[in-house]
Amino acid sequence: MTTADSVPTPTDDAIPPRAWLALAVSTIVVFLVVIDISAVNVAFPSIREDFEVSNSQLSWVLSAYNITVGALLMLSGRLADSIGRRKVYLPGVAIFGIGSMLCAVAPAAGWLIAARVVQAIGGAITLAAGFAVMLPEFPPSRRGTPIGIAGATGGLGAVVGPVVGSLLIDVWSWRGIFWLNVPLCLLVLVLGPRWLSESKDPNATGRIDPIGVPVGTAAVGLMMFAIVQSETWGIGDVRVIALFLFGLALVPYLLHRCRIHPEPLIQLDLFRYRSFASTNLGVTFYGLAFTAGFLTNSLFLQEVWDLPIRDVGLALAPSPVLSAVVSPITGRSADRIGHRWLLGIGCLSLASCYLLLVLLIGDDVQLWSRFVPISLLGGLGVGLTVATWSSAGVSDIPQAKFGVAGATFNTLRQAAYALGISVVITLIAAAGDDTTLEGVKWAWLWALGAYVVAAAAVMLTFPSGSARDRATAT
Repeated sequence: MTTADSVPTPTDDAIPPRAWLALAVSTIVVFLVVIDISAVNVAFPSIREDFEVSNSQLSWVLSAYNITVGALLMLSGRLADSIGRRKVYLPGVAIFGIGSMLCAVAPAAGWLIAARVVQAIGGAITLAAGFAVMLPEFPPSRRGTPIGIAGATGGLGAVVGPVVGSLLIDVWSWRGIFWLNVPLCLLVLVLGPRWLSESKDPNATGRIDPIGVPVGTAAVGLMMFAIVQSETWGIGDVRVIALFLFGLALVPYLLHRCRIHPEPLIQLDLFRYRSFASTNLGVTFYGLAFTAGFLTNSLFLQEVWDLPIRDVGLALAPSPVLSAVVSPITGRSADRIGHRWLLGIGCLSLASCYLLLVLLIGDDVQLWSRFVPISLLGGLGVGLTVATWSSAGVSDIPQAKFGVAGATFNTLRQAAYALGISVVITLIAAAGDDTTLEGVKWAWLWALGAYVVAAAAVMLTFPSGSARDRATAT
C-alpha cells in the first residue's frame, strides 16, 4: 500500500482567515447533529412512554436514521465531489432542518420514524460533504487542527444534548429536542453562501454510474435493514438471513462496476492508502460500541437506577465536557506526531471505562462516587478518538477525493452504529422483559470487546508518523 503518493510536499502552513470562517459554518452543523444524536438517546424512554411502544419498535427511531444515512452516504459524497461540495452541502442542511421540524410535530411513532428518514437524508449529505466543504481551505499539514476543533464542538454538543434535552423533556417534552435544530440550520443557510468556497474534484465528469449507484445503495440498505430487524425477528430468522445474503451478494458486482466505470460509486484506489484502509478497519469496530454504549448508559440510569431525567442529563455531562477540552489538543498533536497512538490509547481508555462499569457498578445508586468518575475515562477516550478518526481517514488523501473518501469512511461507521444498537438492545432484552443490570452488563461487555479490537486494529495497521512526515518522505 502507498501512503501519500498523490499528496504534494507541504510548503505553506499558513491558515487563511477564510478557512476559519468556513470552519465556523461547518462546526455549527456538527454541533446540531451531535446534539440531536445525544439528546435522542436521553429521550428514548420518554418517547416510548408517549407512544406506548416497545424498545424494539422504538429502536427504529435510531435505526431508521442510521440505515438511511449509511445507504446514501456514498452517493452523497460522489455527488459532492462531482457537482460541487457547497452546492450539495447547503441543500443537505435545509433537508436536515425540515426533517427535524417534522420530527417535532410527529403524532405517532410511525410518523416520527418517517420524519427521521427525511432528517437522515439531510444528515447523509452533510456528513459526506461537511469536511470536504471546509478542509480545502486548510493546508494539508494542518488538517488535524480544524478537525480537532470540530471534534471539540461535537463534544460541546454532546454536553448540551443530554443536559438541555433532559431539561426540555422535564419542562416541556422530547419534541423540543428536534425544534432546537431548526434555528441552527437557518443560521447555516444564511452564512454558508458567504463563507464557504465552492470546490470539487477537477477530474470528475459529472457522470454518476447509473447501475453501480442503485446497486451499492441497495446492498448497504438491505444488509443494515437485516441487522436492525434481527432484534425483532431473531438472528436466525430466514427473512433476516435472506435479506443480508441478498445485500451481500450485490457487493461483488458493485466492486466490478467500481473497477470498470470512470465515475464509480466507490473509488477503490483510495484503499491503496494505508492510512485510509486502516482507519476504515478500526472505525468499524469503534462504531459497534460508540452509540450503543451511550444508549446503554442512558437506559441504565433511567430504568435500572430509576433516576429523574434531570439527574441523568447532569450525570452524562462531565464526560463530554472533558472530551470537548481534549479534542482540539488531540487535533494539533495528530498534526505533529500522527494518529496511530492517539487512536489506540483513546480506544483503550474507552475500553477501560466499560470494564470498570462492569466490575464496580451494581444495583445501589452510586452516581457521583462511581458512575461519573468512571465515565470520565470514556470522555478522555472520546476526546482522543472521535475527531481523530476523521482526520486520520483523510490524512493522506488528495484534496479532490475528500467527499468520496469521507463518505466511504462514514458509511462503514453508520453501519457499525446500527449493528451496535441492534446488538445491545437484543442483549438487554434477552436478560428480561424490563431493563436489568444483568442485561446492561452484557451490553457493556460488548462495548468493551469492540473497543479493544479497534485499538488493536489501528495500532497494528496505521502508518507511523504524521501525514507531513509521510508526504515529505514520499
